[in-house]
Amino acid sequence: MSTHVAIAAGHHPSLGASARLMRSLLGPDLCDLRIELYDGTALGPAHAPTTVRITSPDFFRRVLLGLGSELAFSRAYVAGEVEVVGDIYGIMRLRDRIAAITVDSTMLGDAAELLGVHSPADLRKLRPLPPPPEEIRLRGRLHSPNRDSRAVSAHYDVSNAFYKQFLDRSMTYSCAVFEDESDTLEQAQLQKYELIGRKLGLRPGMRLLDVGCGWGGMLIHAAHTFGVHAVGITVSQEQQELAEKRVAEAGLTEQIQVRLQDYRKILDGPFDAVSSIGMFEHVGQKQLARYFNTIAGLLVPGGRLLNHAINRSTPQSRARITPNSFMARYVFPDGELLEPGRVVSAATASGLEVRHLESLREHYALTLRRWVQNLEENWDEAVRLTSLPRAKIWRLYMAGSALAFEANEVTVTQILATKTVGGDARFPRRPEW
Repeated sequence: MSTHVAIAAGHHPSLGASARLMRSLLGPDLCDLRIELYDGTALGPAHAPTTVRITSPDFFRRVLLGLGSELAFSRAYVAGEVEVVGDIYGIMRLRDRIAAITVDSTMLGDAAELLGVHSPADLRKLRPLPPPPEEIRLRGRLHSPNRDSRAVSAHYDVSNAFYKQFLDRSMTYSCAVFEDESDTLEQAQLQKYELIGRKLGLRPGMRLLDVGCGWGGMLIHAAHTFGVHAVGITVSQEQQELAEKRVAEAGLTEQIQVRLQDYRKILDGPFDAVSSIGMFEHVGQKQLARYFNTIAGLLVPGGRLLNHAINRSTPQSRARITPNSFMARYVFPDGELLEPGRVVSAATASGLEVRHLESLREHYALTLRRWVQNLEENWDEAVRLTSLPRAKIWRLYMAGSALAFEANEVTVTQILATKTVGGDARFPRRPEW
């Protein structure tokens, strides 16, 4: 039986400092959240779908000294000063409210009492708590090959076995394509690869380059189903090693080569087709011209590029990976999200002709919710393979991303372009897929 004392909504001058401060942070409407505090008090309905536990006064120290920023909340979450029980999606409401707070004198007075200082002015003398060790800080020139390699490694070289806890058997870490919501995740990922193969017009004997090949899912499907010879590149050592192993197990070593290589260092073109699936977010706006010029230079006349990437839905969308965001510090360091129009303009500036654009926004929301479910079902093993903070980071980022796709704050697009020469795109008058 819980020892927490429930506090109903309304003004309660007799509340302890922690409960008063929490209510000031959240406002009177808790939106079906239950907040359990380390001193035994609680706010909100007892049977709420999401219970948030504040385990230490250090939570308030981080949030208030950090002026309620997303990064301050993220650090408290990763450090275990705030925990979530039940529906992970509910904690987003808490994060968003705290990130929008305005600190007033009443809150500072409660904070001074709570943190053991004599007056609100003394709060300024408190030293900020150190960030959790999981926080990522990169050095070097932004989007240089060396720094990009470290950024990718920080995200993908966590543990292949960890990723197996929430991905499907194809080890595909990008948006699936659901013909129906009842499709299994594995079925939906194969449908995505099939769609890309048909958009690229793959045929036996063609040469395919897969930029950012992950664990080899597209390579294996393209070689097995379409009969192509494929080269996959990644800058993640762990991905390259497992991809090579999976290619060998599929008996496709004569058709597939997997390299540890940056896209800017490919010298053995041309290719009949290029796929880039879930890698573009690492390129960066200042490298757009180089990215598309490089790919255009690697394609044969009439060759096709399929660029599958997460985008901001509009130029005004708040969905940005800013340097002090949770995503930048804990998930995708140096990642950048661009709106589809900016991507199309950059592709056409390189001489490519954009022939088709498709949004898969709702499909990614479904994909992410499946990943979250798989991670929760394999939680103990995921924690064992990495750590509790790391598993918590992935659970929060995937749940938050699912909500962002559902709200149209971010989208994912497949942009199909051809290397058109002299007006000849070698492209069907109507899409054949």
